[in-house]
Amino acid sequence: MALRKNHTTVTRFILLGFTDQADKKQLLFAIFLLIYSTTVVGNLGMIDLIRTSSALHTPMYFLLSALSFIDICNSSVFTPQLLISFLSTDKSISFAGCVAQMALMCIHGTGECLLLAIMAYDRYVAICHPLLYHSIMSKRLCVQLVVVTYAGGVFISAIQTGNAFSLPFCGPNTIDHYFCDIPPLLQLACSDTTVTNIILLFFSALATVPTVSVILVSYAYILVTIWRMRSLEAQHKALSTCASHLTALFLFYGSVFLVYVHPSPESASAYNKVLSVFYTIVIPMLNPLVYSLRNKDVKAAIQVRVLNLSRKGIFSKVM
Repeated sequence: MALRKNHTTVTRFILLGFTDQADKKQLLFAIFLLIYSTTVVGNLGMIDLIRTSSALHTPMYFLLSALSFIDICNSSVFTPQLLISFLSTDKSISFAGCVAQMALMCIHGTGECLLLAIMAYDRYVAICHPLLYHSIMSKRLCVQLVVVTYAGGVFISAIQTGNAFSLPFCGPNTIDHYFCDIPPLLQLACSDTTVTNIILLFFSALATVPTVSVILVSYAYILVTIWRMRSLEAQHKALSTCASHLTALFLFYGSVFLVYVHPSPESASAYNKVLSVFYTIVIPMLNPLVYSLRNKDVKAAIQVRVLNLSRKGIFSKVM
């Protein structure tokens, strides 16, 4: 608090939002409200399905339920603020609110990177060492890995958020985005940001390079193992267990890469807003759909769950 009083006169930031065209705001509000509702219902449904279906009480689905929880939290960091901006003329966010939003974004973004890498390792063990799968991926280890995921997210978030808000903000307070992202915020600083950008790059690499390396190495071993399988049916089964995870990886890392590696910073603002929508709002909605539509076990569990619920409904009416 003392740092803020001594070095900045900025008490609120102005988020320009997704668009300034009034005629589109009602339509966008309806679209993003539908996306957010689908995200919450879909991911809560996935968590409940995994919890209640004994067939899904495996390490892979435990990690998937953790991913669903992160997706709910991640979407809730951005979407409510965006929905409010469509209905209100006040586009401001408090200094503390901006800090909190950035901190939560870093926690859940880093957490998702780590969890996707852990899920890649899980698939490596399942396919390359199937007989040792349940002994290696024990329940205790899975819980520990999820705890490490959040601990890593909190650590990276504390460094990145503290690094960004250690700068003085004494001039413009308008952020050309719909949330408090680090790069546009640094453009408002009243001092040199060279060291800050180096720290940002280093810890961003610390969160992404090891996780991407684990993913690449895991899938390299998986592909080699699948290639050595003599049965086409076994190859197809092994690939099908990885298909959902590979789709989630492509969606998440593809959109993040396109946002933060762009050719022209001057023309990147609108470009980044559109792409940011994918990894902050759309992908959390798509993950449960990807894992349910491309997974026989999940589809079977859904059918059993719906059948049980319908039976209970019929029984209650009869009673």
